[in-house]
Amino acid sequence: MNTHKLPKSTIICVAFVSGFCIMTIEMLGARIMAPYFGGSLSVWGSIITVFMLALSLGYLIGGRLSTRNPNPVTFAMFFIGAAVFSLPIILFADSIMKPIFMAIEDPRYGSLLASLFIYLIPTSILGMISPYSIRLLVDRSEHSGHMAGLLFFISTLGSAAGTLGTSFYFVLWFEVNQILWGSIVALISAGCFILLLNYLFNRDGVITPQAQRYEKQI
Repeated sequence: MNTHKLPKSTIICVAFVSGFCIMTIEMLGARIMAPYFGGSLSVWGSIITVFMLALSLGYLIGGRLSTRNPNPVTFAMFFIGAAVFSLPIILFADSIMKPIFMAIEDPRYGSLLASLFIYLIPTSILGMISPYSIRLLVDRSEHSGHMAGLLFFISTLGSAAGTLGTSFYFVLWFEVNQILWGSIVALISAGCFILLLNYLFNRDGVITPQAQRYEKQI
């Protein structure tokens, strides 16, 4: 049983945010890489491949970390870390892609290599959130399947919302970097909110009475 607790509603909400941001960044991937590698199906294939590999790596690492004293502070650091490692997508994408474009003639392999450098780390960190969320949600083993299903349901809804929101609306209203900054701010805000609730609910390592009452209400 976890001695450090967060409201289940909070974990579910931030899982929605992480799913939303993952797909927002992925949907912008082709636009970011288009000036150097174009927007062909092979470029999309490179981006999707890197995201899938990164998420699978994140699931593995997050699952292992969840067995080692799972706590809200580490959970919050996933969001803040993903935000920090997303900054190079805005600040250094051109510097990363230009030498790769000059060195590799085939845009298939050039886009694949560029995607690895740009997206692998932040997406891997985002992938750690889901298995860690499940560990924080589960109090008893008999509830694990239900909580895992609920968590993946909510995070997938977030991914769907991020896909439609980015492709239907955000790209019409904002520039690519503005959308990326919005995702970074959302991730940092989620991490800071988790830290704030952890301070309020788990002061001195003890679940406070207000936290217990809140948990009963939800």
